Amino acid sequence: MSKPRSVIRRVLLASLATALAATALHSALNLGSDAEAAATLPPTHAKFDYQIGGAYTPPSGVQVVTRDRTAAPAAGLYNICYVNAFQVQPGEQGSWASDLLLRDAQGNLVIDEDWGEPLLDLRTADKRTRVAAKVNGWIDQCAAKGYKAIEPDNYDSYERSKNLLTKSQAKAYLTLLATHAHSKNVAIAQKNTVELAADRQSVGLDFAVAEECGQYDECGDYVDHFGNNVIVIEYTNAGRQKACSGFGSTLTIVQRDVDVSTPGSSGYVRKTC
Repeated sequence: MSKPRSVIRRVLLASLATALAATALHSALNLGSDAEAAATLPPTHAKFDYQIGGAYTPPSGVQVVTRDRTAAPAAGLYNICYVNAFQVQPGEQGSWASDLLLRDAQGNLVIDEDWGEPLLDLRTADKRTRVAAKVNGWIDQCAAKGYKAIEPDNYDSYERSKNLLTKSQAKAYLTLLATHAHSKNVAIAQKNTVELAADRQSVGLDFAVAEECGQYDECGDYVDHFGNNVIVIEYTNAGRQKACSGFGSTLTIVQRDVDVSTPGSSGYVRKTC
């Protein structure tokens, strides 16, 4: 016996409601991936300037600029916001809770001696969460200013930690930053630390910023994991020449002075391929 029209109508309406609910659920489940997709990566093989030592008018033709989180982005360009995410900038120690500074068994601060920067303590999930909360606040500020990407420096600080920090802790912490950056539609770089490049997808990293990969024959290792989404910064003529010889037609490459100074400074250097 055939069903009455009223029953058929109710069945059709129920089916439509189910379909609409399924569509809504699918959209909800894809919010995270949509947010990530909205993060725009820097153009590859682009003219680049590294300005973390001080902002200035970019040279003609430059498309991508990295500046410190305290600076304003360069108008009309792709801007990357530099954040010292694993160590404490000189003069900023007082802004951190004392227990978030890494200390050795004698209670002494563990310091990156090259730059005079205390390391942050990432040994527990609670401390990683607390450190990330502060750094994520900086990411929010970068996003609000108009930066399109974050460069979190000193991923490799575990190598300077007197064996107190591990690779796993560094990756777990950086994953917190990557997740937050993507929630703000901001891309995030892997800074150096080529030995962890194979983990870039599980951590959530979008492109690489590699210092001296030409000097140390590591550029190819970054390309293996990031493709051409690699920005190379060299500090010597020899390093620049090696990087340009091998990757000048595909990667973004610049040579700067090690102090990343501004034009007019006695040590200012900026060269490209």
